Amino acid sequence: MKSLTQNIEIELKNILTKQEFNQVKNYFQFHDSDFFKQENHYFDTNDFALKKAGSALRIRQKNNAYELTLKQPYKDGLLETNETIDENTAENMFKTGVIAVDSIRTLVEEMNIDPQLMQYFGSLTTFRAETTYKDGLIVLDHSHYLNKEDFELEYEVSNRQKGQEIFTSLLSKLNIPIRNTENKIKRFYNEKYKQKAHES
Repeated sequence: MKSLTQNIEIELKNILTKQEFNQVKNYFQFHDSDFFKQENHYFDTNDFALKKAGSALRIRQKNNAYELTLKQPYKDGLLETNETIDENTAENMFKTGVIAVDSIRTLVEEMNIDPQLMQYFGSLTTFRAETTYKDGLIVLDHSHYLNKEDFELEYEVSNRQKGQEIFTSLLSKLNIPIRNTENKIKRFYNEKYKQKAHES
């Protein structure tokens, strides 16, 4: 059964060194067994029309379940439109790039982007551990994509200002510098863009 949901996502994030990643892991007492694997598969047009619009399209694969998500800029966060899809639908999108879900295809069209031009760009694999922390969710990620790896701490909150204060305080306590950090999709796209430019 397909289920369409929409939610506003406010995520604070900070890229980490491997040493800082291990420090955070120890601070929150995460064990290796607390990390679960998820794969994000990304789509865009050849000229990165979604990226230029500050948006992104992905399929997230976790525990043999698939979810198609369109992220669009919204106030001080991102509007996420999610729809559960089956494995065959996902595999077909990987092969063709064709958006299989009418509601999400319509949203792309409303951005003046031709959904027929979508293509599959590749995947990013993340090993993630989560825990609640002061009215929010702490997320510790180790990601692999396009022959790169990175480490990241996220804090998912409902109030940006309050969340920012808590997050800044936590980083200060751990002596981790605040770094301007783009989200995973943008980091993936930037790397893909560099590789495509290098190829041409």
